[in-house]
Amino acid sequence: MSLYETKPAPKIHFGPGAINTVDSEVHLIGAKRILIVTDPGIMHVGHPGNLRLHLEDQGCKVEIFDRVVENPTTETVADCVETARKFGAELLIGLGGGSSMDTAKGCNFILTNGGEMKDYWGHARADKPMLPLIAIPTTAGTGSECQSYALISDAETHQKMACGDPKALAVAAILDPTLTLTQPQFLTACTGIDAISHAIESAVTLRRTPFSGIYSRESFRLLQENLETVFEEPDNLHARGQVLLGAAYAGIAIENSMLGCAHSAANPLTAHYGTVHGNAVGLTLPHAMVYNSKNPDALAIYARLALESRLAHRDDSEQEAFEALHARILELLDWVDFPLSLRDLKAEKSDIPMLAKEAAGQWTAQFNPRPITEEDFVKFYEAAY
Repeated sequence: MSLYETKPAPKIHFGPGAINTVDSEVHLIGAKRILIVTDPGIMHVGHPGNLRLHLEDQGCKVEIFDRVVENPTTETVADCVETARKFGAELLIGLGGGSSMDTAKGCNFILTNGGEMKDYWGHARADKPMLPLIAIPTTAGTGSECQSYALISDAETHQKMACGDPKALAVAAILDPTLTLTQPQFLTACTGIDAISHAIESAVTLRRTPFSGIYSRESFRLLQENLETVFEEPDNLHARGQVLLGAAYAGIAIENSMLGCAHSAANPLTAHYGTVHGNAVGLTLPHAMVYNSKNPDALAIYARLALESRLAHRDDSEQEAFEALHARILELLDWVDFPLSLRDLKAEKSDIPMLAKEAAGQWTAQFNPRPITEEDFVKFYEAAY
């Protein structure tokens, strides 16, 4: 038996119409000046405007920052901080995908504690209190609504910085599947694959605990049972809700267990080839699973995931169960028709040493269940080429 601690999760409001619980949360917080942080696509479908009118009817003053970009940078955060400061924000609402919620968190660090994002790279480096945050995802993927980390790219170096602090965790996560019905099909695919990668990676990391394992396994079950339905029937609200909940559970698991080499290998692909994150991690995940399956503990966990999700039989060996799990991931990736090789991304084989060096330097690599070096990443990328 080993010592471990559990990290808190935000209060979760889940179900169709959950967006209406924002009233009670704002009332509890007592804020009157609210900044909604979102992106142009979400603005176009109308969710921020509707929320603004609703909150204004409750006597609040509301400003919208709608310039969030995919893979938010330090420049995006600086623009958001300027808007929040001029407005005098008392409460932040991150409305949209992971980028909107990460931008809101990044803004919160600088607005309340000053300095630059790099000052908060790592864990618990904010000394002063932060503004309350309400997270409202309109995609089911990152699980950012249940995490205290913001993933922000340095605008100059393109290095992704994971900046986390318990004070940055949302006070409430509002999971309303009706808000996800407006997702384009490609975004649904990218976020869904990202979510299932979170469930699988968080299950086997060195930081895993019995607590995080509960969320990893339930997340995987919800996702693998419902993703195909969401892909095939975009208006299926029940399946949308199960995937949204699965993504949030994976976020809780990550908060307690971190991620591993699939994400370490995926991030350089996004930085150098502009590959959407869900696509990048979909490319790297099967190779990471094979690499980690050589670790007996990871193999046993993979086998348990397969068994509990009825992908394997009780009389199967752990290796057979793992192969069933691996085949299921390949099946889902085939369904969404992602590029699944570096060659498909137009990468050159001569890029591999550079990619391997950057992957080995990624923060999540240290939590991988099987030690992985720069030389191992070279072989990893060669297999993915």
